[in-house]
Amino acid sequence: MLRYIISSCIIATSSLAIAQDGGYNPYSVRPVHESDVMYKKTIIRAMDLREKQNLPMFSTNKEITRIIIDAVKKGELKPYTSDSLDQGRTLTKEEFVKKIVQAAPSEEDAEPDPNADPNAAPAEAQGMEYLPKQLYQMQMKEDYIFDKQRSRAYHDIQCITMMIPSEFNPKGIEEPIGTFKYKDLVEVFKKDPRAIWFNPNNDSEHKNLVDAFDLRLFSSYIIKVSNPRDEYLVDIYSESQKQGIMSSYWSADKLMEYEHNLWEF
Repeated sequence: MLRYIISSCIIATSSLAIAQDGGYNPYSVRPVHESDVMYKKTIIRAMDLREKQNLPMFSTNKEITRIIIDAVKKGELKPYTSDSLDQGRTLTKEEFVKKIVQAAPSEEDAEPDPNADPNAAPAEAQGMEYLPKQLYQMQMKEDYIFDKQRSRAYHDIQCITMMIPSEFNPKGIEEPIGTFKYKDLVEVFKKDPRAIWFNPNNDSEHKNLVDAFDLRLFSSYIIKVSNPRDEYLVDIYSESQKQGIMSSYWSADKLMEYEHNLWEF
């Protein structure tokens, strides 16, 4: 039997939220009562929107990142500092916009423009916002739940984090910009006509992004499964680079094996 241990920090956060909501997870779009949850693992997945399978939600001028950024600027979407959501801090609109502005080049690196007005402040000093196409890295936190009442497993998405890819970050690392409740994103996607999963084979069969997530039409890989030390898979399987890469597939296979074995008894 597959053994599982829930990270203590995740238990503290989720248990408090569920207790305050009558036994239902307040972050779930389709919540399952805690008394019906026979098995649960909290998973963090990484998504590269440049992958072929993800391109339909990253089509030109309809990028999922563009829709999220525009919604925050309009005050329709609240960004959080981490995936602990209400247990953490929120970002103001100004703080969020500051995070998506590229760092201006230093005076030493910047090349002077011979045609520039010497009395005008250089535009580089203010920096420029990242283009939606540049923000192709996202992380998704979800609960893998087996509902004993309905005898089926669910991927219950909790939140999505938008990242600055390492290649565009002066720090040279992937850095989170903001985290968003999936429930809030669902409301934004339903109202925005640009929020489509672009069907490359049939223009009359585009889907809303909500349907795309429900149908699991995206590609992702597991980078973290709840554990006592709250470690990422690459930290747990750090003996070799190959182990670190394969750990994502091992984790996915374990979850599938658990559900499969339930029907053998």
